[in-house]
Amino acid sequence: MDVQDRDFFKETFSEGELRQVLGDRPIRDVFSFRSPSFKAMGLDPGGLTDDDLVGLMLQEPRLIRRPLVRMGGELIVGANEKSLTAALDG
Repeated sequence: MDVQDRDFFKETFSEGELRQVLGDRPIRDVFSFRSPSFKAMGLDPGGLTDDDLVGLMLQEPRLIRRPLVRMGGELIVGANEKSLTAALDG
């Protein structure tokens, strides 16, 4: 299995790269609304568009849920052990 590791705090995404990584996945699935960084912004999550969320993630990578793992065509978001195990077994 080919593994590529990327520290996106040091090697930040461009907008095109981020959108490519996310693919068809809803932006809200990848945005970390629970992040202290987001809470400190005092923004209303319901008032933000997908483009707003992408802009915020580009500005502050802590707002991207981690880890992001792409296996085949599937993007696994967050530390979901069940999803990772199923993807590795499958």
